[in-house]
Amino acid sequence: MKSSVAPSEGIPLQKTIPIKQTKRFRWLLISLVFLFLSLFLLIPLVAIFVEAFSQGLDVYFEAITEPYAASAIQLTLLVAAIAVPLNLLFGVVASWCLAKFDFPGKNFIITLIDLPFAISPVISGLIFVLLFGTQGLLGDWLIAHNLRIVFAVPGIVLATVFVTFPFVARELIPLMQSQGIQEEEAATSLGANGWQVFFRITLPNIKWGLLYGVILCNARAMGEFGAVSVVSGHIRGETNTIPLHVETLYNEYNFTAAFAVASLLTLLALITLIVKGFVEWKTKQSENESQSEIG
Repeated sequence: MKSSVAPSEGIPLQKTIPIKQTKRFRWLLISLVFLFLSLFLLIPLVAIFVEAFSQGLDVYFEAITEPYAASAIQLTLLVAAIAVPLNLLFGVVASWCLAKFDFPGKNFIITLIDLPFAISPVISGLIFVLLFGTQGLLGDWLIAHNLRIVFAVPGIVLATVFVTFPFVARELIPLMQSQGIQEEEAATSLGANGWQVFFRITLPNIKWGLLYGVILCNARAMGEFGAVSVVSGHIRGETNTIPLHVETLYNEYNFTAAFAVASLLTLLALITLIVKGFVEWKTKQSENESQSEIG
């Protein structure tokens, strides 16, 4: 006779899902993902380059090298070159304070860092117009001192910094919190000062997360449209960034030139994804090495 063990009361029997059903469900999900990506990502990306090169290489290079396009490219690079280092500095300082120290108002500061994620970029631009415009709160003072913020490069930089400053901080805060403060405390107990602790302990531990945040910040800074559109004034050749120049060309029905300039931002996005994937791979590799050393 074969003995059977009755299940305990109150413990439900576990039912195994047939392998064929799990495979079908898995392939169904994978197919839906690829269908979604094809419709909303791959096909639009291909369409951008097809339209950009539809009239040949000569027309393409003429569109991205003509004076207005060159000015937009230079301004975009200038704004990113200013905004990204500022956000890098703020992100490191803010994340170090929030992750390593306890103080009153800590949660409030974290909420303020997340504010640009919750506010529409257009509203962000309007905030700077209300502050620094000729009819704004500081308008009379700026006019008296012959300073120009709105409809000039400083306004574009301020709007870009505001929209992009959470990226580095939000990447580093959870990373630093997960690492704890044991290594820093050990270094301090051995006589290391604050700078030595940061450059020899903290920075090596966050370097890949820091690079990841900088990559995302740079991509958003170059591609920002809403806030920059409000504060720039759309002065062609002076305050038009690449996204604004694309809009101007499109409104003029110059579709080939618009897609040609848009392809530059698309290439930037693709490069960002490649670098992002590399950083994620290096981050996982360093985590695995740390776990193996601990083990």
